[in-house]
Amino acid sequence: MDRESYPARSRIDNRTEKYLAAGSTASATFQGWTIPLYNTDLPVVSFAGVFVMIPSPDKFYSARVTYRRDFAPGYWIFRVDPGGEFKFVSGQYATIGAEGPDGFVERPYSIVSSPYERELEFFIEAVADGEMTPLLRDAQAGKALSLRKTAKGRFTLDLASGHHHHLLLCTVTGIAPYVSHVRTLYTDWKENRFPHGLRVYVIQGASRSWEFGYREELEAIAANVPWLAYVPTVSRFVEDPSWSGETGRVDDIIRKYTDAWDLPRMDTTAYLCGHPSMVEVGTKILERAGFPAKSLKQEVYWVE
Repeated sequence: MDRESYPARSRIDNRTEKYLAAGSTASATFQGWTIPLYNTDLPVVSFAGVFVMIPSPDKFYSARVTYRRDFAPGYWIFRVDPGGEFKFVSGQYATIGAEGPDGFVERPYSIVSSPYERELEFFIEAVADGEMTPLLRDAQAGKALSLRKTAKGRFTLDLASGHHHHLLLCTVTGIAPYVSHVRTLYTDWKENRFPHGLRVYVIQGASRSWEFGYREELEAIAANVPWLAYVPTVSRFVEDPSWSGETGRVDDIIRKYTDAWDLPRMDTTAYLCGHPSMVEVGTKILERAGFPAKSLKQEVYWVE
């Protein structure tokens, strides 16, 4: 889940060193334009006429990468020590920042780890012309990153509705919040805190099988518990001759599995996460199949 974020650095014609408190309404002049310096949580400091936005310790942790694993070209997993207490609910996202060649850059990323875990885990897909993923591409253990202290997002498990069935649809890195859900539920199940009668069904799509970052983990849990079903599906199976599992895009097989699992329309919440096309088409398929719109939750992942 990537969005454009704050401007990072502007050269101005003011030579006096200043400190502008976060949220101030000050402005600077740049090539004849007046640039407002407000609506940001980043304090702004001017050094020799260069305004630099610096993460404030009141709103940011200094996080540090502790682990990294590259498992396919352009796809990797990494974990960070948040640098302080970081509270979140499975399904939410964290906002990570780093200093790049053109200044400070931030992006929100869905959290893979469970709230029961100390470290935060993320599943990243490289964006060739993006601003943030090039900064993370070479991030090895020990690299410092900024982390906003507050998690956000409403893509959480819908337990308030009382629905027993939860259908989780995604593409590639869209699996991130679902892994958080499954890890949390698995811990609760082992410790006898599992919600009574809950069933979870996950369909994950990818172009090729090596793009499934958490396939082995999800298959292992599904084989060990009665409440989880996991179906990975490959759309470019011609390029992946060793793949013997389900084939097609996620939206190609939605009806097949909702029928096979006999999901009750009035007792199911469906979640769609990942590529905008899958989310849009999948939502229409579910609505035509009789699932109420109020029981469908979407999280669209945009490239940078």
